[in-house]
Amino acid sequence: MTVSFKVQHLKIYIIIPAYNEANFIGKTLQSLIDQSFKANRIVVVDDGSTDNTPEIVAEFASKYPEISLLKKGAESEEHLPGSKVINAFNKGLESLDEDYELICKFDADLIFPKNYLEVITEHFHKDPKTGMAGGFCVIEKNGEWVLENLTGKDHIRGALKTYRKACFKDIDGLKPAMGWDTLDELLAQYYGWKIKTNDRLLVKHLKPTGKNYNKSSKYNQGEAFYRLRYGFIISLIASAKLALRKGKISFFSDYMQGFFKAKKEKRPYLTNEEEGRFIRKLRWKKMRSKLF
Repeated sequence: MTVSFKVQHLKIYIIIPAYNEANFIGKTLQSLIDQSFKANRIVVVDDGSTDNTPEIVAEFASKYPEISLLKKGAESEEHLPGSKVINAFNKGLESLDEDYELICKFDADLIFPKNYLEVITEHFHKDPKTGMAGGFCVIEKNGEWVLENLTGKDHIRGALKTYRKACFKDIDGLKPAMGWDTLDELLAQYYGWKIKTNDRLLVKHLKPTGKNYNKSSKYNQGEAFYRLRYGFIISLIASAKLALRKGKISFFSDYMQGFFKAKKEKRPYLTNEEEGRFIRKLRWKKMRSKLF
């Protein structure tokens, strides 16, 4: 995509939660430093790393004033998806002012193409109703970079989310729970915002998703379906679809066990009843469009 030089450089803040990312964080930061459109602030939140992640970030911060390191003490040794990473993100958010136009939640194991922020900025300029935008992750397989095919092309991976400030405020930020990166998009649409993905904007994902996730995280996925108010049928379909995408049919049983466990324990919902109705209606509409 060719970007017009007339595109205004929106003020961009980036927050990067990091936990034991010494092998990757330097590459991530360098790719952000090399952007054609520069971020105004880049905050790396070290979430209790036991390797030299903070030292690497500190070295970058000494050279580039837009980069800062924030240390967050380890509250648990268990590194589960969802709550831990968003708690770290929110810690970074607390350290920033609100003088931004775009806020990004990026992972610490990515290499961004040099025009990434420039192209993302253009999407927000083109349509004032675009509330979220993002590219796609690619992973290395047999010496080639291929699409990390875990979700549909209408979904922005949690690894590289960019939000318009007004949208971010409408959805009340990011919720520290498994499923946060689906909930944010569903709520954005509830409030009338559009989700924009760009399948030509490819970001190298150096550590494949789920590498460090343990057994309990699989049950948490089913719990997330319950807490999003999907209901049984949509959760059943979503579990089967995700298990197939990951190439592990056994995950289907894990997800559904998590769903029923959450239902039995009456885990609190992440949405109110009205939002839940909207979400179910949106999910059914999406499924029907794919079938017909």
